[in-house]
Amino acid sequence: MVTIMLHRLRQLRRLMPAALCAAAMSAHAQLGGDLQARILYAFQVEDANQLTALIQTLGNQLRAGGEDPALRYHLAHAQYRFGLLVAESRAKEAEAAFRDCTTQLKAVLLQDSSSAEAMALQSACYSHLARYEKLQAVLDRSRAAERLDQAARLAPRNPRVAYLQALAAIEKAPAGSADDRGALEQLQRAVQLFEETSATSEDVPGWGHAEAYLELGRRLQMRGDAVAARNWIERSLIAAPDYKAAQRQLSTLVPR
Repeated sequence: MVTIMLHRLRQLRRLMPAALCAAAMSAHAQLGGDLQARILYAFQVEDANQLTALIQTLGNQLRAGGEDPALRYHLAHAQYRFGLLVAESRAKEAEAAFRDCTTQLKAVLLQDSSSAEAMALQSACYSHLARYEKLQAVLDRSRAAERLDQAARLAPRNPRVAYLQALAAIEKAPAGSADDRGALEQLQRAVQLFEETSATSEDVPGWGHAEAYLELGRRLQMRGDAVAARNWIERSLIAAPDYKAAQRQLSTLVPR
């Protein structure tokens, strides 16, 4: 079964647009030392130990090299990914990671108050932090919404901003409601924006392609559209062939 799926994915890879193929290459570029790709790869293969090592290395580099906003962003991104990975199994560590993420990005925004990328990532970390900080949950959610709104005003076509907006809308919308349908449309718009952007580079944040495709696949599967769901889950795996969450999701679909 898995062999058949992987064979099909290899066939599909030859048919996909150049932007998606480039995204797939970047997801595997951890061997070349690209920090973004290494962080994403560790998250996609669910290697919390590798993320911990990256966090330690980046922290040491920051302490040795001063105020580098790009390095701080990478550290915050690694902390965000670590928090997502251990959210259910190691709650205290996840909480600390999300809090550290917001702290690192505060420093980034002090140096560049118009960074939509930093605002978007900080919004995501605040949103997850709210699930752990009961006494500050309202404030965390308010900060998350404020940062995301600011990011959207600064960069309305940024795909990560659009994706996080869609996730926030999905979380709030009752299943089957008009708001739920609107949230799905927002997610589809985010996916379209990802398809129009270039792949990850060392200088510009480029995460989110595989996650957005997988999330759209999940949502379509929940609505009973297995064909469209398979299409987007397979695209997620083309962007990130080792993405375990996408592999698991694909295995839940009935073979055609």
